[in-house]
Amino acid sequence: MDSLYPRVVVDDFARAFRFYEAVLPALLGAKLIKGTADGPYANWDVADQAVLVLIHRSLVAGTAEPGGPGDRTMFVSRVQSVDEAYALCVEHGATPVTAPVDRPEWGPGLRTAHVRDPEGNLWELQSY
Repeated sequence: MDSLYPRVVVDDFARAFRFYEAVLPALLGAKLIKGTADGPYANWDVADQAVLVLIHRSLVAGTAEPGGPGDRTMFVSRVQSVDEAYALCVEHGATPVTAPVDRPEWGPGLRTAHVRDPEGNLWELQSY
């Protein structure tokens, strides 16, 4: 289970992909699980746990959802219930960004919500 990992939002996907594909295996023993330099998404794991996801800004900023020009990273957490996690975060001071929604186009059974922590950091809550 991928409990918490960073997602890096990039504009030049091919350049960023080549960089991470060169350094992550050497430094962390990370294995490319999904994606190519053509983008728009790639992820690397260590021992079946996500360590980094690279995503082209068009998948984020091209929607009415999280990730504006200022966001370069976001944390992503897999949770048991997106709705309950979203409510808990908002109850404790998070700013709602995207209410819980099913995302079949992103993956089978995927449900997400987005919040900003009290310091403005973007956090994606997901279940699948």
